[in-house]
Amino acid sequence: MTTTFPRPQHLNVPADLLDRSKAVFINGRWQVGRAAAPITSIDPSTGKAFSSFLPASPDQVAEATEAAEVAFADWRRMSGGERSRFLSAIAAGLRDRKADLVALQMLNNGKPRYEAEIDVYDAAATFNYYAGVAEDLDAEQGRSVALGDDTLAGATHFEPLGPVGLIVAWNFPMVTTAWKLAPALAAGCTAVIKPSEFTTLAELVYGDLAGQIGLPAGVLNIIPGGGEIGAALCADRRIRKISFTGSNATGSRVMAAAASRIVPVSLELGGKSPIIILEDADIAQAVEIAAAGIFFNCGQMCSATSRLLVAEGIAEDFTIALIGKADQLLVAGHEDPGAQIGPLTTPEQFAKVKAVLEKARADGLDCIAGGSAVPGRQGFFIEPSIYRNVPTDHPMWREEIFGPVLAIRSFASTDEAVTLANDTDFGLAATVVGTNGDAAAAVARRLDAGHVWVNTSQMIFPNTAWGGFKASGIGRELGPWGLAAYQGVKHITRAA
Repeated sequence: MTTTFPRPQHLNVPADLLDRSKAVFINGRWQVGRAAAPITSIDPSTGKAFSSFLPASPDQVAEATEAAEVAFADWRRMSGGERSRFLSAIAAGLRDRKADLVALQMLNNGKPRYEAEIDVYDAAATFNYYAGVAEDLDAEQGRSVALGDDTLAGATHFEPLGPVGLIVAWNFPMVTTAWKLAPALAAGCTAVIKPSEFTTLAELVYGDLAGQIGLPAGVLNIIPGGGEIGAALCADRRIRKISFTGSNATGSRVMAAAASRIVPVSLELGGKSPIIILEDADIAQAVEIAAAGIFFNCGQMCSATSRLLVAEGIAEDFTIALIGKADQLLVAGHEDPGAQIGPLTTPEQFAKVKAVLEKARADGLDCIAGGSAVPGRQGFFIEPSIYRNVPTDHPMWREEIFGPVLAIRSFASTDEAVTLANDTDFGLAATVVGTNGDAAAAVARRLDAGHVWVNTSQMIFPNTAWGGFKASGIGRELGPWGLAAYQGVKHITRAA
C-alpha cells in the first residue's frame, strides 16, 4: 500500500526509503506484507505520520525461515573469504547511502544530525570488522589438539549454528542489527531479521543492499511487524538461535520461547548504569562525560549512566556545573541544525517518561534541572532532567527509564561508591572519572558491569565486547565473542 504523507523538505529523504509498498524481504525478493493492518511511521519531532506500509504476516515468517533454511546449505560451505567480500560490500553500500540514511534516522528516530551520522558510521564499521574476521576464519579451522596419545589426532572446527532469528530494538536502527547480522553472516549462518515496528524503514536498507551486491537468495530475510511476528519467529523450529535486543519484559518471553525448544539465545537487555565522579576528577571533564552518558540519544540507551555518584568534596561545584550544562543544551527537532538533544522516538516512550517525571513531582523529589516535557512543542520532547539526593529505594534510582533523566547521590568513600554502584539488578555498563587514571581504573575493576569507560565518553568499537551481567542479559556481542555466539564447536578425534 502507498499513501501520500506530508514530509519535511529540508531532510530530502529519497522516496525509495519511505514509500515501501513492498516491505517484506524473503528469499531475495520484496513482497507486499500480508498483515491485516498497516504500520504507520511517526516523525517524533512533530508527532505526525510520514509513511505507512503493510508488515509481514505469520505465514510470511514461515516462508522466511524456510528460505533461510534452504540457503544455509550453500552459505555455510562458502569460504570465509567469500563471505568476507559480501560483508565488505554491505559496509560500502552503507557508506554510499550515508547522507540518505542520516536523513532517515533524523526523520524516524528524531536524532540530531551528528548522532545519526555516528549510527551509519558504526554500522558500516561493524560490517568492515567482521569482513576481516571472516577472512581469517578459514585459518582457524582444523587446529590440531594434542591428545596425549600418539595413536590419535585431534582437531577443532567452528561450525555455523544454522538459520538464526534476529530481533532488534528501535533506539539504534541499523547499528544493533549490524552487531547481530554481520557476525552471523561471517560465521556462515543465514538470518531472519524482525525489526522494531517503530523504526522499520532504516532496517529495510539491508534488503536493498542484499539485492544490490548479489547476496544469495535466502541468506538474509526481513519480516517487519509487531510482537506477534517476533513470537512466530521464536517458535519456528527451523530457527536454531535467537538473538534479541530490547526490554527485559520482552526478553523474558524470548528466553521462554527458546527454552521450550532448547535453542541457544543471546539477550541484550536493560541497564541502570552508574557513573562515579571521584574527588580528584576534573569537574569540566566530568560534566561533559556525565552529560553525554545520560543525554546522548535523549537517554534512550540501555547503557545510559542514569545513576550518578559524586564525591562529597566536589558534589556542590560539580552539580552546579552540570545544571549549567543541562540548561544550555539545545533541545530541538530536525528543523534546527544546532539540535543537541532530539525528541524521544515513540509516543509510548514519551508517555512513559512523562509519567516518571509526574511521579517524581508527586513524591517530592528534588528536581534541580528540567522535570517536564518541553512546553509549547509538538512532538515528543523532554527537558534534560536532573534530580538530587534520590533515595536508593525509589524507582527513579532502581528502574530503567530510557529518557534524559539523571538521578544523583554523593558518597563519602570509594568503598561506598562501589557498593552503591553495584546495588542494582543490572550490570551492563559504567563510567569512572578521576584525574588519577590508574586509581579510576582500579575502581572500574570493582564494578559489576560488562563495559566500563574510564575518563572517556561512551565509545563502542567493533572489536570490543558488548553485554552485561545480572539482568542486563546473556552473552556478548561484538569482537570475537560476537562471532562465537553464532558458532558451535566441533571436535574431531581420529586415528593418527
